[in-house]
Amino acid sequence: MTQLQAARKGVVTAAMEAVAVEEKVSAETVRAAIECGEAVIPLNIHHANARPVGVGRMFTTKINANLGRSVTHSGRGDELDKLRIALAAGADFVMDLSVGQDDLKAIRQGMLDASPRPLGTVPVYETVSRLSGDIPKMDPSFLLDVIRAQAEQGVDFMTLHAGLMLRHIPAAMRRKMGIVSRGGAIMAEWMMENRAENPLYVHWDEVMDILVEHDVTVSLGDGLRPGCLADASDAAQFGELDVLGELVDRCRARGVQVMVEGPGHVPFDQIRMNMERQQEVCHRAPFYVLGPVVTDIAPGYDHIASAIGATAAATYGASLLCYVTPAEHLGLPDGEEVHQGCIAYRIAAHAGDVARGLAGARDRDDAMSDARAAFDWDRQFSLCLDPERARARWMRTRACSDEVHGDDHCSMCGKQFCAVRTSRRIRELAASLEK
Repeated sequence: MTQLQAARKGVVTAAMEAVAVEEKVSAETVRAAIECGEAVIPLNIHHANARPVGVGRMFTTKINANLGRSVTHSGRGDELDKLRIALAAGADFVMDLSVGQDDLKAIRQGMLDASPRPLGTVPVYETVSRLSGDIPKMDPSFLLDVIRAQAEQGVDFMTLHAGLMLRHIPAAMRRKMGIVSRGGAIMAEWMMENRAENPLYVHWDEVMDILVEHDVTVSLGDGLRPGCLADASDAAQFGELDVLGELVDRCRARGVQVMVEGPGHVPFDQIRMNMERQQEVCHRAPFYVLGPVVTDIAPGYDHIASAIGATAAATYGASLLCYVTPAEHLGLPDGEEVHQGCIAYRIAAHAGDVARGLAGARDRDDAMSDARAAFDWDRQFSLCLDPERARARWMRTRACSDEVHGDDHCSMCGKQFCAVRTSRRIRELAASLEK
């Protein structure tokens, strides 16, 4: 049985129990959330070393790291190094988006073997890569074969751009940026060249037959996500979203776990509306968003520009955040950029959990405040999101400053002007006056 089928039968699986322990909720809470489709546990039965991770609004917000080689850069070894960096930085999910003529199956197997976290793919990438990029030649049966092979290999969740329809393409072509999703552009060109409807939508029942057998979670791709602020919240984006809502129902009816992917580039003031609209249209299926990026003029800093939007998204409806790195819009990220993207998104996810009042979310922040007030530096480093970098920066200051004497202050204010030290004296004075 899939996790969804088990939940409907009242069965609490080992995966549900593991998620319950991790999220500090009851196993029955997890089972009920899976049963109604408001949470998913992407966990292919063939991914032997994978640990269960829950995605849903009743859980902590998770982050995903996109990895994978491009046609012009990176290779199998490089991506494994980036995978290790992403996992060390706290990624909850990883996706292999590799394309090109290399042995994509071997690259993917290396990632599956090395990752205890759920691994996702976009099957149409391999399909078109094996056709040397000749999109019009893609046969729907060949696409289904690739989906089947990846499911059998152990892929935990798949991005499938099944909601982009022929009728949506004219509206997308009136945009400033057109279609910026790689998978969405592939599907749109195939439909236009073949004068046929989206093959994933047409063959959706066959897709479900494959995925239900291996308990692969569907991640409904947003092929028409906006690629700039000017294109956000338009008829193309929301037209596709309506179809995704229909596909959510079809997945659940078949016993297949499903989540929904979301935008892209969105002005900050439109993020809450986008999150709430998805929750309504897609019947509270977990929302998996890329950013959103809140300004188009921050190349080199898009991990920051998008983390701002991701915090709002996590506050108002998203359950899974797909990281953006400093390399976004510029090139394939290197290991350091993968690290920066993961940390930026862990900050956004945590800030969103605190903002929405998730039980226990602020405990770590309060513990950090206590450690700062006590000048307990080791405790501070153990609590922070990037301990090694924080400690290294602190040590650099201590190594180069003649003014640092003792651990009861930092070089920001120095000992004489340290407000925390002054607060201690004020407390002591106040206590003496009360006697």
